[in-house]
Amino acid sequence: MGDIVKQLLAKPIQLADQVNKIADDAQSFKQDCLELKSKIDKLADLLRQAARVGSDLYERPLRRIIADTEQSLEKALPLVLKCRANGLMKRLFTIIPAAAFKKMSSQLENNCGDVSWLLRVSAPGNDRDDEYLGLPPIAANEPILCFIWEQIATLIKGSLDERSDAAASLVSLARDNPRYGKLIIEEGGVIPLLKLVKEGKLEGQEYAAHAIGVLGRDSESVELLIVGGVCSVFAKVLKEGPMKVQSRVAWAVSELAANHPKCQDHFAQNNIIRLLVSHLAFETVQEHSKYAITSNKTMSIHSVLMASSTPNNNGGNDEDKQNYSHMSRPSGNQNPNQMHNVVTNTIANSMVTKSSQAKPPLSQNNSQSEHHTNNVKSNQKNNHNNHISLSGTSIKGREFEDPVTKATMKEMAANALCQLAKGNSAICRSITESRALLCFAVLLEKGTADVQYYSAMALMEISAVAEENADLRRSAFKPNSPAAKAVFDQLLRIIQNADSDLLVPCIKSMGSLARTFRATETRIIGPLVTLLDDREPDVSWAASDALRKFACTDNYLHLDHSKAIINAGGVKHLIQLVYFGEQDVQISSLALLSYVALHVPDSEALGQAEVLTVLEWASKQGVMMQYELVASVLPEAKSRLELYQSRGSRGFH
Repeated sequence: MGDIVKQLLAKPIQLADQVNKIADDAQSFKQDCLELKSKIDKLADLLRQAARVGSDLYERPLRRIIADTEQSLEKALPLVLKCRANGLMKRLFTIIPAAAFKKMSSQLENNCGDVSWLLRVSAPGNDRDDEYLGLPPIAANEPILCFIWEQIATLIKGSLDERSDAAASLVSLARDNPRYGKLIIEEGGVIPLLKLVKEGKLEGQEYAAHAIGVLGRDSESVELLIVGGVCSVFAKVLKEGPMKVQSRVAWAVSELAANHPKCQDHFAQNNIIRLLVSHLAFETVQEHSKYAITSNKTMSIHSVLMASSTPNNNGGNDEDKQNYSHMSRPSGNQNPNQMHNVVTNTIANSMVTKSSQAKPPLSQNNSQSEHHTNNVKSNQKNNHNNHISLSGTSIKGREFEDPVTKATMKEMAANALCQLAKGNSAICRSITESRALLCFAVLLEKGTADVQYYSAMALMEISAVAEENADLRRSAFKPNSPAAKAVFDQLLRIIQNADSDLLVPCIKSMGSLARTFRATETRIIGPLVTLLDDREPDVSWAASDALRKFACTDNYLHLDHSKAIINAGGVKHLIQLVYFGEQDVQISSLALLSYVALHVPDSEALGQAEVLTVLEWASKQGVMMQYELVASVLPEAKSRLELYQSRGSRGFH
């Protein structure tokens, strides 16, 4: 940087010396030239002082100020050259406007003010003595730019307290106006903010992480933040930083991922996923073998899950047929009942159930965590082969954080995982291969309201990806998987209660996983059918759309599910929604009713409810038929229903 500064300053210094030398030889307008010379002398001194400071100068304003100064000196040179003309005739025909010297003097004065401000703003915080830096002339037309320069310069040169205040100011600026956020990035604010995230005081780290999250408002800005090294810095903080800062970093990750999904893989490559999962699992479930090498005395959740299942390379309907078989094949020579007991006991130890057992006080939990940490250290010393280490995150001191901080950390971690999982099968696989699914199941029941909400949203996004990805669905949501069972139980509990803000995402998750359920799983359809009669349109739409995925032809068990929908009384609700529901609800309900009629056309309940009349009416509604969801199934369903009703019409009346 020092060499670059000297190269930038070399030309204006040479120009200033040249103009001064010519001004000494002026034959006309001598007094004006002497005034210019005094201004240029002052400017040259400031430029040489800047050259001595070198690498300590703040580069972004330096380049603009030096460019403006050089332009002024280039204009001053021909002006003083005219004053050096010899001979009477040359003087007579050399025209110099009276205002030229005044204008040039003003420009040089401004240049002096700019360079002087640059030297002050680039000085270390201790050398400023809290002096007011003022507004440099170059920023007169855009005062906010000067303020941004000041704050970034403080981030670079100020004390830790000053840097914290500067980060807070940048947060306020970026939050108020997207253009200011772009200016902060353009003027080099990213690197000093990231440095503060790593090295500042607690408050400064929080402000800096918050600023990074606010700056990433669009894909272009996020790309610049990624190039600036945000991923590696965030990974370091999530591994070793204070929990309050970690929660703010997790929030920033969620913001960047939401505003630019292409950055998901960058975070995954820097181990952000496993670090977030580790925070989610802290004091929620036992450590996972993917992130901790446990001793041979304890069987991890992951080892149980892996031992209880075998890879399935079949696709499409073969996968469904195996999932829906009444008995699952045990792996190797293991006893299925014994493995089930191990799984049950492991989950029981890590999950807080709804039993009458009281929850231990916080102090007791802290003591247990501390005792566990001491045991880890003891095992490391006594037996290298039984070494216990966390490759994902440092847990030192986390057990002593206050409950609010812990809850906030889990909330932000779940939110970040939700945004990172959205539409990304590789990240979803990484999440589901860890203990995250079990964590989400526990937090859906025991977490705070915000933790529950983000856990439900994360499950919704993962389920949506699994719906389109057979390999992920097969590996993560096998019917005999303990983690999947725990998730299903919690989703069903929320759907049955039907009085929670979590209802819609849980319904969507259940619909996305429709192809994973066996024929013997009969407890799901009824609660979903009940929700068709909900007064909230979004709930009715979510329920009808979920049931459609159970009844659609792509689902191997569409016949069983269609019959279950009829038996649960879904037909009358669907008819009401088709006639009187909002447009989205109408379309989804009509598609579901068409699938049911297509698969069970001989149902007496359909004849008694006059479903054929409903389908005939809907087929004449151009607005409805323009939707592919309806147009692809309604005509065939109507045709089959006409055929069976004409043959068995007596049985319907």
